[in-house]
Amino acid sequence: MKKPFWTDAVVYQIYPRSFCDSNGDGIGDIPGIISKLDYLKDLGVDILWLSPIYESPQFDIGYDISDYYKINPEYGTMEDFDRLLEEAKKRGIRIVMDLVANHTSDQHPWFKASKDKNSPYHDYYVWMDGKDGGKRPPNNWTSNFTGPAWTYVPEVGQWYLHIFSAEQPDLNWKNPKVLEEVENIIRFYLDKGVYGFRCDVINQIWKDSYEDSKRITPMARGNEFYLMKEGNHRMLRKIYDDVLSHYDDFVMIGETYNVDLENGKRFQENKELTMFFQFELANVRAFALPVFERPFSAKRFKEVAFKWQKAIEWPTNYLENHDQRRSINKFGDPKRYWKESGKALALFNLTLRGTPFVYQGEEIGMLDLPPRDPATSMDCSARMTNQLMTKMGFVKGLRKKMINLFDRDHARSPMQWNDGISAGFSSNENTWICANPNKNCINVALEEKDPDSILSFYRTLLAYRRKSPALQEGSFLEIETKGDLIAYRRKLGDEEILILLNLTKKKLRLPPFLRSIEGKLALSTREPGDDPTVLLPYEGRLIELA
Repeated sequence: MKKPFWTDAVVYQIYPRSFCDSNGDGIGDIPGIISKLDYLKDLGVDILWLSPIYESPQFDIGYDISDYYKINPEYGTMEDFDRLLEEAKKRGIRIVMDLVANHTSDQHPWFKASKDKNSPYHDYYVWMDGKDGGKRPPNNWTSNFTGPAWTYVPEVGQWYLHIFSAEQPDLNWKNPKVLEEVENIIRFYLDKGVYGFRCDVINQIWKDSYEDSKRITPMARGNEFYLMKEGNHRMLRKIYDDVLSHYDDFVMIGETYNVDLENGKRFQENKELTMFFQFELANVRAFALPVFERPFSAKRFKEVAFKWQKAIEWPTNYLENHDQRRSINKFGDPKRYWKESGKALALFNLTLRGTPFVYQGEEIGMLDLPPRDPATSMDCSARMTNQLMTKMGFVKGLRKKMINLFDRDHARSPMQWNDGISAGFSSNENTWICANPNKNCINVALEEKDPDSILSFYRTLLAYRRKSPALQEGSFLEIETKGDLIAYRRKLGDEEILILLNLTKKKLRLPPFLRSIEGKLALSTREPGDDPTVLLPYEGRLIELA
């Protein structure tokens, strides 16, 4: 049996609005993506995951869809998308789209029609009568973006559910018609030649009940009634049986917030999802609410990563995406060890067992934006949190500091192609979101000329990975070490690779049993020091064992 394409693949995520602007309007587009396909091929990626490109009012930058069968005009046309599929195929690259099926935009024709109680579309969404004669929401749930999870519509005389913003009403998956509509969307794009989907908040689509929550939190109160419920598993398996099982090779990647090992295993073993994202590693510094953060601990980072490596059939590995801050800011040292941090994190992400994901700009070491006024953020969740904290009496400086810890603008600033206007992303100085001021020293053009750059290291490591069966499909073997030292082996047949990593600002001495191991140093993130038994700050080594 031929193995699926995704098992040996490296996935590169593109945030279309910020990747490359071909027409100078300050907004990235599909022709811009096409113009960079050779760069992506040379980098060594196999699959491109595109954040939503469907027609949308863009309140949540495409995660509020108003028509699943149309391309957002700012990004191009369906003909442009067809050309992208064709040009990518010529280069051996496949395309994965973003499927947002928990909710639509409030501008979607389904939702507009649902305001008529006699319309069949009324049951496409979760409409309910309120408490106290309709004056209060049906329950005490709160949105993931702060505030109530319900909005009242006077002309309907009912409340509708939205576990994100009011502009993103939740679909009612208990209505078989909703499942049918989603299956039709999946068929439409698979038949076009799309390789599969990354499924947005896919473990939240089924709501078991609408009881009051007993949890006390300003955000996501009520999620005990909709996270990873039995109906959720049933719907995903039905999509497989009805649609996906009729295709030879495809990928369904789930965004599964707060997933645990038990549900993660079930998603894969029951063919509900090909892969899924766990958030525990990316949020290893999070403390309670996202506005709080604890210091980075390489020891904790190692423990979380190894737990998922050993427990899951096929892990999905990533360090940053469109919803996360830049990984060097979170897990490295952007000031003293920027280059070393970027290379060490690459070595970690690209040598774990499973499918690695690289987010645009990660391969050149892009960093967070400088802290800004959250009221001006392009991220709706940051703006809404700022409004709530303002009402609660938080002073502006504290709001700015706390919201900066999760503001999604950090990951969404324009891709830095060169040091020119708007970092080479656009010929327009007025882009939809500002370019990072560090574009002069962090950009593709500069790093392509430097054999010691982060970009050069990515290209070398990805080329090595492509030729290494042990890295692509080999077993993961933890090496138990005390403290912050990260060590593991990858093995398949006669090929065995040892990875040693120091993700701290201090030197780490190797324990005696690792000093005596014989092997060839194939790749290193930096020039080793005079003492080979010591790992310098953010030094990583890939050693081919004898």
